Amino acid sequence: MKLAHLADIHLGCRQYHRHTDDGTNQREADVARVFERTIGDIVKAQPELVVIAGDLFHSVRPTNPAILHAFGQIRRLRAELPQSPVVIVAGNHDTPRSIETGTILKLFEVLDGVSVVAHETRELFFDHLDLSVVCVPHAALISSPGVVPLPQKASTRKVLVMHGEIAGVLNRDASALEYGGVIIQPDDLQLEQWNYIALGHYHVAGSVAPNMWYSGSLDYVSTNPWGELTEEEQEGRRGEKGWLLVEIEDDLVVEFQSVALERRTFDLEPIRAAGLGAEEIDRLIDARLQTVSGGIKNEVVRQLLLDVPRPVFRDLDHKRIREIKAQALHYNLDVRRPTSNRQIGVGAPGRRQTLAELVEDYLTRRPLAADVDRKMLLALSQNYMDEVERDLLEE
Repeated sequence: MKLAHLADIHLGCRQYHRHTDDGTNQREADVARVFERTIGDIVKAQPELVVIAGDLFHSVRPTNPAILHAFGQIRRLRAELPQSPVVIVAGNHDTPRSIETGTILKLFEVLDGVSVVAHETRELFFDHLDLSVVCVPHAALISSPGVVPLPQKASTRKVLVMHGEIAGVLNRDASALEYGGVIIQPDDLQLEQWNYIALGHYHVAGSVAPNMWYSGSLDYVSTNPWGELTEEEQEGRRGEKGWLLVEIEDDLVVEFQSVALERRTFDLEPIRAAGLGAEEIDRLIDARLQTVSGGIKNEVVRQLLLDVPRPVFRDLDHKRIREIKAQALHYNLDVRRPTSNRQIGVGAPGRRQTLAELVEDYLTRRPLAADVDRKMLLALSQNYMDEVERDLLEE
C-alpha cells in the first residue's frame, strides 16, 4: 500500500510586499501554485491514501482565494484518484482558540472520500486497505497532552497522523519549527505499534525514527527560512521542499518527493565586517551576490553583516543596496552591530545587555494570560526589534 504524506502547506501565507498583476500577494500566489503542482505530482504517483498532517492553511480565517484554491485542488485530487481517500488533520494554524469558533476545514467534508479530524482524536478505518488511521489533531494534544491511543480496529496496517513537536529529538536550534505546536513525548507514541507515523509542524523533511517522519513544508512559509536552509543542508536537501511517498508492506519504504518551487531562497555567506571600511563592505556585498547562479532577480535573499558599527553602516552605498532590493523579490540585509562591553559601573567590566535582550528577558519572566503563547510573543518581539534596529541604521 502506498500513501502520500504532506503537511504545512500554509495556503494564504503572505510575505514581503510584492504583488501579482491582479493584486494578490506574490508569496501567497507562489504557495498556491506549489500546492497545485504537488497535487499533480501526487496524482501521477497514484497513492492509495493521501494524508495532510496539519496546517493546510496559514490562518484559522484564511482568505477567500485560499479557501477556493484548496477546495478546487482537493476536489481535483478526489476526481483523479477516486479510490484514494484523503485524510486532513488540523494543525495549530488551522485550529481556533475557541472550539465554538469552528474551523474552515469542515468545509472539505462535503467532498466524498475526504475525512477531516479537527478537534478530537478519531480513528478512521478503510476496509479495502485493511488500514486503521488514528488522527490526533492539535486541539486534542492541547486538551489531553500525552494521550495517544492505539487503534481499536483489528487491521493489518496501522498509521498515526499528528501535528506537533517531538520532545528531545529535534534539538538542533529549533529554527525550522513553527511556534505554537504541542510538545509530544516519544514514549507516549509506542512506536513499535505503528507501521508509520505521519507528522506535521516541523518544516524540514526528515526521519525521527525509522517509522516516524516529518514531511516538511511545501515552501518557505516560516519567519526563518534561513534556519530551514541550514537544517535542510544537514539532511542533504538544501533548497528542496516536497512531500513523502510511503510504501507500507513487509518493509517500510519512505521516499522524499521534491516539488518545483516558484523561486529560490538564498542565505549568502556572512560578511564579518569588524575593522572593515564601508567601501570594502560594499565590495564584499557585490562579491557575495556574484556567487548566486542565475542572479537574484525575483529571488529571496539574506545577507548577514556582522559587527558593523552604526557610522560605518551609514557610509555604505545605500543607492546600490536599494537597487539590489529592487531586483530581488526580497533582499534582507541583516545587520548586526558589535557587542557592547561595559567598562565602568557596577560589576564592570562586562557585557552590556542589548535592548532586544532586555525585552526578551522581560517577556520570558512576565506572567501572561493563559491564552497567550509565550514562544510566539517572543518571536514577534524579536521581529519588531530587528525592524527597529534596521530602521535606525538606515536613518
